[in-house]
Amino acid sequence: MAKKKKEKKGGKYMKKKELAEMLVNYFRMKPMESFGMKQLFTGLKLTTHPLKMLCADIVQEMAEDNFLIETEKGHYKLNDKGQIMTGTFQRKSNGKNLFIPEDGGEPVFVAERNSAHAMNNDKVKIILCAKRRRHEIEGQVIEILEHANTNFVGTLKVSKNYAFLLTESNTLANDIFIPKEKLNGGKNGDKAVVKITEWPEEAKNPFGEVIDILGKAGENTTEMHAILAEYGLPYVYPQAVEAAAEKISAEITPEDYAEREDFRDIVTFTIDPKDAKDFDDALSIRQLKPGLWEVGVHIADVSHYVKEGSIIDKEAVKRATSVYLVDRTIPMLPERLCNFICSLRPDEEKLAYSVIFNMNEKAEIKDYRIRHTVIKSNRRFTYEEAQNIIETGEGDYKEEILQLNKLAQILREKRMAAGAINFDRCEVKFEIDEKGKPLSVYFKVSKEANKLIEEFMLLANRTVAEHIGKVPKNKKPKVFPYRIHDLPDPDKLDNLSQFIARFGYKIRTGGSKTDVSKSINRLLSDIEGKKEQNLIETVSLRAMQKARYSIYNIGHYGLAFDFYTHFTSPIRRYPDLMVHRLLTRYLAGGRTAQADKYEELCEHSSAMEQTAASAERASIKYKQVEFMSERIGNVYDGVISGVTEWGLYVEVNENKCEGMVSMRDLGNDYYEFDEKNYCLIGRRHHRKFSLGDPVKIKVARANLEKKQLDFILADE
Repeated sequence: MAKKKKEKKGGKYMKKKELAEMLVNYFRMKPMESFGMKQLFTGLKLTTHPLKMLCADIVQEMAEDNFLIETEKGHYKLNDKGQIMTGTFQRKSNGKNLFIPEDGGEPVFVAERNSAHAMNNDKVKIILCAKRRRHEIEGQVIEILEHANTNFVGTLKVSKNYAFLLTESNTLANDIFIPKEKLNGGKNGDKAVVKITEWPEEAKNPFGEVIDILGKAGENTTEMHAILAEYGLPYVYPQAVEAAAEKISAEITPEDYAEREDFRDIVTFTIDPKDAKDFDDALSIRQLKPGLWEVGVHIADVSHYVKEGSIIDKEAVKRATSVYLVDRTIPMLPERLCNFICSLRPDEEKLAYSVIFNMNEKAEIKDYRIRHTVIKSNRRFTYEEAQNIIETGEGDYKEEILQLNKLAQILREKRMAAGAINFDRCEVKFEIDEKGKPLSVYFKVSKEANKLIEEFMLLANRTVAEHIGKVPKNKKPKVFPYRIHDLPDPDKLDNLSQFIARFGYKIRTGGSKTDVSKSINRLLSDIEGKKEQNLIETVSLRAMQKARYSIYNIGHYGLAFDFYTHFTSPIRRYPDLMVHRLLTRYLAGGRTAQADKYEELCEHSSAMEQTAASAERASIKYKQVEFMSERIGNVYDGVISGVTEWGLYVEVNENKCEGMVSMRDLGNDYYEFDEKNYCLIGRRHHRKFSLGDPVKIKVARANLEKKQLDFILADE
């Protein structure tokens, strides 16, 4: 009786679509095998005559669709010609995995059952599965060519005989199983770094072993190290590199003095944030004659101490940048170099690499020279101290600071007139106690003192880039790392234009480069001080391309410079160190460098810059959630900063903390997501939530593990 029932279910009621799906999956699971009809009937347990006939019809259609090929009479296999591709696997914790083809084609969906347990960013080979009309293309991983990253960060949950790592990653849906003997001293509640050792085909969870214990979850240093580990960034400095730095002499030799221009008697000072220890740059100024000034931009001469290929250099290449988390700096160079030997500290003689300008009162450059120098800073100013002198006209070296500020303002005006884009984002900063607990939030706004330094750094960077890159028409420029920035993506500009129209603003999306950039500047100035400022600035920034490093110069759109490089921060950025070395080589008449080697270093530096920025954002997010976790139940004014199909993101006005109001907390209505107009609309009551709308929210939950805030609407 039971058997008959089963046949009836599998026979009479199976629709064509259902059987076609079964066949597609069957051929997919065995992409290299060929099947005759009888094998298919048996494999799919097709027992009734109508079903067998239907199966034969579908197979025939699939062969006509070129989804299957007939290998011999009556035998079929998956058609894999042109269907095998190589690319990157992107794992998602919701199971909606994607394959990104290496030739830049459209992403392909890969279901979890077809993933072969590939990990995020693995290089894989897939076979395309549904090359049938009216079917979405899917992929099946048939080979993992190269593992990207097998390390994960999370919290250990240890029971009697085994343990799991509960991951915070949004790329892994399953926790990692850890055999007891692979815990390496890890205890329940520890934050740890775990390496996946295997993922057996039949196992739901990957297997792993603990490779580092970061400390107790919730402790500040543990959490900051966890953020670094999550992004694959180092959180300790190798002892061998520290030891090599200890051996470097800080003494300036008679030969050093002899071959350098001496600036020790010229008024020189540094202006930096109040918590800075690594002073990369200093400015000097003196009057040569009435109406003519000599301004020196002096940069720490790191390349004098860090030799290419040395153990310190290799570590610096790997890191490529210093990382600035909320409460600490993870330096690119060992502390002895970045905070002592190379840092341009007051009243200490230091070696520098300098660009020296002769400028008139209109900030026109009459002449410049690039020299290795010896300097002695007279005073270390914080930005606040320098700002106070600019505002009051009183204080140490007031004449020098006021004159530099006058020149900087003219340089800035010229740059803006040439079409540079004025993004003055306010930075979120925290006042933190000795245990790392955030006490208050404040915003760092760029004032005249910051802009004074910025203008002279931009000028030095641009001058160095032009010195090497600007050559006569028939000459080829030497290989050099540039900082490049492409024009905005036209589609994103259109989106921006539509988005700001809802607030009553306009921008040009066509015309010359300068037309577009000037209209963006007009927009940025129009929104200043308005409640939608932060939101529109964020959306505008997204329309821009990302600046990056390359030896192939295309200019810098955002700054409106045809030639630009990074020369002014070699203590904290590796590209600046490359620029120093190549500049020295070329000024001495050296031959051009190897293009491939430097382009590869540029690509690595750009990638590391993005990774460091992500870690910095994650540390800010963590502190925001920690700060708000003590304010559960508080009500704040906010603005809708994101609209998705699962709810609204809201940014609190007074502290810029962002949280999510989930769809289920939006009151008793069914909301539909209108992607084009960035809004949610209630089906029954027609209430509308649009990007940029002001709302009142109440803090409902704070999840530190996921760095996530949950809000509810205060009026619900």
